Amino acid sequence: MHYFNVKLIYREAVLQCWKYELSQDHYLGGPLRIGQSQGSLHRHRSTNFLRPAAAAISVEQDEVNTYLPKGDMWSVHKFGGTCMGTPKRIQCVANIVLGDSSERKLIIVSAMSKVTDMMYNLVQKAQSRDDSYAIALAEVFEKHMTAAKDLLDGEDLARFLSQLHSDVSNLRAMLRAIYIAGHATESFSDFVVGHGELWSAQMLSYAIKKSGAPCSWMDTREVLVVTPSGCNQVDPDYLECEKRLQKWFSRQPAEIIVATGFIASTAGNIPTTLKRDGSDFSAAIVGSLVRARQVTIWTDVDGVFSADPRKVSEAVILSTLSYQEAWEMRAGRAQALGELGTAVNVADELARGLDRARTEQTQARQQADLAELQHEELRRGGAAQAKAGLGATMDRSSLEKDTRAPRPRRTGMAGVPGTASAIFSAVKDVGANVIMISQASSEHSVCFAVPEKEVAVVSAELHDRFREALAAGRLSKVEVINGCSILAAVGLRMASTPGVSAILFDALAKANINVRAIAQGCSEYNITVVLKQQDCVRALRAAHSRFFLSKTTLAVGIIGPGLIGGALLNQLKNQTAVLKENMNIDLRVIGITGSSTMLLSDTGIDLTQWKQLLQKEAEPADIGSFVHHLSDNHVFPNKVLVDCTADTSVASHYYDWLKKGIHVITPNKKANSGPLDQYHLLMADTEFCSGTLSYIFNNFEGTRAFSDVVAEAREAGYTEPDPRDDLSGTDVARKVVVLARESGLRLELSDIPVKSLVPETLAQSCSSADEFMQKLPSFDEDWARQRSDAEAAGEVLRYVGALDAVNRSGQVELRRYRRDHPFAQLSGSDNIIAFTTSRYKEQPLIVRGPGAGAEVTAGGVFCDILRLASYLGAPS
Repeated sequence: MHYFNVKLIYREAVLQCWKYELSQDHYLGGPLRIGQSQGSLHRHRSTNFLRPAAAAISVEQDEVNTYLPKGDMWSVHKFGGTCMGTPKRIQCVANIVLGDSSERKLIIVSAMSKVTDMMYNLVQKAQSRDDSYAIALAEVFEKHMTAAKDLLDGEDLARFLSQLHSDVSNLRAMLRAIYIAGHATESFSDFVVGHGELWSAQMLSYAIKKSGAPCSWMDTREVLVVTPSGCNQVDPDYLECEKRLQKWFSRQPAEIIVATGFIASTAGNIPTTLKRDGSDFSAAIVGSLVRARQVTIWTDVDGVFSADPRKVSEAVILSTLSYQEAWEMRAGRAQALGELGTAVNVADELARGLDRARTEQTQARQQADLAELQHEELRRGGAAQAKAGLGATMDRSSLEKDTRAPRPRRTGMAGVPGTASAIFSAVKDVGANVIMISQASSEHSVCFAVPEKEVAVVSAELHDRFREALAAGRLSKVEVINGCSILAAVGLRMASTPGVSAILFDALAKANINVRAIAQGCSEYNITVVLKQQDCVRALRAAHSRFFLSKTTLAVGIIGPGLIGGALLNQLKNQTAVLKENMNIDLRVIGITGSSTMLLSDTGIDLTQWKQLLQKEAEPADIGSFVHHLSDNHVFPNKVLVDCTADTSVASHYYDWLKKGIHVITPNKKANSGPLDQYHLLMADTEFCSGTLSYIFNNFEGTRAFSDVVAEAREAGYTEPDPRDDLSGTDVARKVVVLARESGLRLELSDIPVKSLVPETLAQSCSSADEFMQKLPSFDEDWARQRSDAEAAGEVLRYVGALDAVNRSGQVELRRYRRDHPFAQLSGSDNIIAFTTSRYKEQPLIVRGPGAGAEVTAGGVFCDILRLASYLGAPS
């Protein structure tokens, strides 16, 4: 969900998402009438608070020259700051307005992008007596002057610049007064901040006039009258607003009206605002006053996201959103429903909608009809479709940082009527807003969350209200838990889908996140949890990945991008798109580490250029940091480390990685054949040939020298980097140990007698693999003699490992086999295993296939990755 902030006065507001056009006789399956409280939203027509308006206006009919028409002829559009961010975008907005075929249009605009923040900064600098406020004011002036010169010309430009100079002069005087006083009242601050909307509305009206269309601009401080309602909110005085709008229209009747968003006046005509993100509220109020057919709110993003994309890179745009889900998201202060524009229905039969659009693409509109809006199943597409429309949303950043949870605890609270009433009456009396409430059936404590800015007054009031109970010990304490955040999972079908809460809490548990409080409404559309502030982003990512990503999304870390690792990365590069499209297996390589450098990514490395990235963007390798990067990534639900090395020190970490919940896949035999106690932490008569040594002896024929064949195998990547590891028989012995342990035998590597192929003199005298290869040719004659002896007897040489399960023993040695034996019929680097068991006694069970080479080994590792994906639920 792309987070939006909309100030919704819920007593007079009904939420609706996506654009639609609807007759006034039917709304969401029945008539809608707005009363004075949330409970009256669906009451009878007689409760409509706008009914007295006609009588109020008729008193002053003699002052009205032109009546304000109302009804379906009006369409209301609201454009946010990003839509008004540049001259080009303002012109696009003008084109959109001119392209609307409605008889009358009322346009609400926000200040240009970032201007509201700049204006607040002006006030802050001035009251802090920071002289740079003058420079900041000059920057504001320059921004609007430059925009106007690019957008306007002639008399329109001259008029705008004249007004801009006048306004800036007044602001300079106001800011100077604030600077001297070292303090700004709320009305002073609102006066300064509201100028951004004044300037953007004027520029847009002039841009529309350039086309020849009649257009007026409205300073909504002349029309909208509001009163403070506590909790930094305001209540519109609709009767007074309607009277003032009628007066304004009688003076400036126009088919197109461009009005300022965000700003209004008090009953005493003092400038004020509808608070942050109030332009949507302005559009809703004005739309209700003119009985508009619809209110369309425009932005430059494509829709409502499944989570805040600034925190969850994998957030997706929701294809549809039900009325109930949108309301739950709004109630959870979902920022997505403000900036994108969740429309607020504040009037009799006013059908409201939300339009997505990129303002530079005037045709880019999406529309959803009423049937879709009321559809019981929220469609997500792909794997998320199976989640029945579950969405994860996190409270907006201000709440993340500012939420605290007061928790009255009482020894005698259980069974005492009126305790909850006393607690929340105290909260109400100080004008604080309770975000969520939680109480267990034991009744020994009540937990609720309030914004941090309100916690001091709430705590003080609770201590005062329960002073006697605290002193007498009937109430143990009022505890304030600082640094809390709220996470909410919202979805329409949560009400009928078992196990949803289990999925949420399992995701949080696997991310090692503790839940402090839990709440769920009776509608079951929303599960809300309170968490530590520092855990909030991780929690959101973990929950989102569980609901919206494929459960077979794997975050992969590759250790050792050498021959095998490099081949695996190339295979992944060629297959990941196919696997995702056809099998819903999403493999993301988020880390590659070698012995000296490592490359990390939060969302996935571009495998088409992994070698270049590893050279240009890598950092010094550190296996601890590498594993932490993988384990701490909660965007993806499953993690797997692929060890493509032959390093004993890397293998020694497997147990710790598995404890962290990281899967391990490896062709490295040193873990399964290492110390038995370590093997146990991780978890009949058999003969086989090593793939590497099979290649050597299969090609050691005719007149070829043994050293040449070994060099060829090394060059082809069939041997270990040091061929002595293969020729010594250690690699084969490790395979014997692995087979033994998989057969239930408790064997150590030291229990396997090995007859090495490395001449004893070379084993002792060579310090490096290269030196060994240089001296190996001196033993070619000995090897040629052994080959000749075997050939004379109709046999071949094969280096094999043997496991005797009956006698619980194993060995590795060079043997001779007749030419009709399966081992004698191998070719290339084929590997072969012969199982002689009670069932396969006369004729052993033979398993044969490619057994060496980077591509083959990497392919085996790739198969294990797919096997893991199948285990996690991918189709097989």
